Amino acid sequence: MKKLDFGLYVITGENYHPGRTLEEVMREALHGGADIVQLRHKTAKKDELLEKARLLRRLTREYGVPFIVNDDPELALEAEADGVHLGQEDGGWREARERLGPDAIIGISTHSLEQALAAEDAGADYIGVGPVFPTETKPGRPAVTLEYVRQASRHVRVPWVAIGGIGPHNAQQVLGAGATRLCAVSAIVGSASPAQACRELKAMIAAARGRRNGQAYEAGRELAAARAAGETNGWAAAAVDIVLNGGPHRTAAGTLERLVEERGLSGRRIVAEADGQIVPREEWSRCRLRRGMAVELVHFVGGG
Repeated sequence: MKKLDFGLYVITGENYHPGRTLEEVMREALHGGADIVQLRHKTAKKDELLEKARLLRRLTREYGVPFIVNDDPELALEAEADGVHLGQEDGGWREARERLGPDAIIGISTHSLEQALAAEDAGADYIGVGPVFPTETKPGRPAVTLEYVRQASRHVRVPWVAIGGIGPHNAQQVLGAGATRLCAVSAIVGSASPAQACRELKAMIAAARGRRNGQAYEAGRELAAARAAGETNGWAAAAVDIVLNGGPHRTAAGTLERLVEERGLSGRRIVAEADGQIVPREEWSRCRLRRGMAVELVHFVGGG
């Protein structure tokens, strides 16, 4: 999977800037630091869409950022876009990959953790998490709230971007819930200064990433020290008291793999955390349980 390095994702919304051209507004957004641009226009005719897509393709090449087309793989091909963004209702994720090729960027909108994991399984290069807040761009779509942002920060492994009703006025809440990437529409393209709105959001993202990296470093040091102590003192083979899914639990399982078996979850779709860090399935047998360890076992049911 290709590596995507972005913080601020900007989607077009021409209804938010009457009297100003698409080129003028999106050039300002790119000048202000937009890392990815998506063309989204639900009502334009095909010829008009292609004209807009080619305009944005030229602009994004000028600024060296990826260009994504909403919903339409064929338009993405015609405009030489870098990829396509698809919704849950669009389907055809694997077909889009086959049509656009392995190097194309495929993004998928998700509204729950179950959908996020399904999108990962489908080979998404990134996912959208939202709408976090109610938004006019998705009328009638219930907000997923900050809780889904928190879940995504713990369990989603592909790059993900929080979207929906986000702007400088509430971005800190979203970043505080664990997001490190933000997507905005009206807050940027509807702003009197799209460039300044981008700079403000990018500064917030950078600050949040700095705090998050510092916290991860300290957590890693504490976990490494705890594991070293466990090797010195001997990982308990007898029953130990751990915190399982937020509550006290005594187990003689010894390893995370045995704990999953103990809970009757072998073969199920599980995301496992130990002391706040996701443990890959192939490492469960080596992840030994120690007294006081906080373990989360999240079992997902149903289809995506």
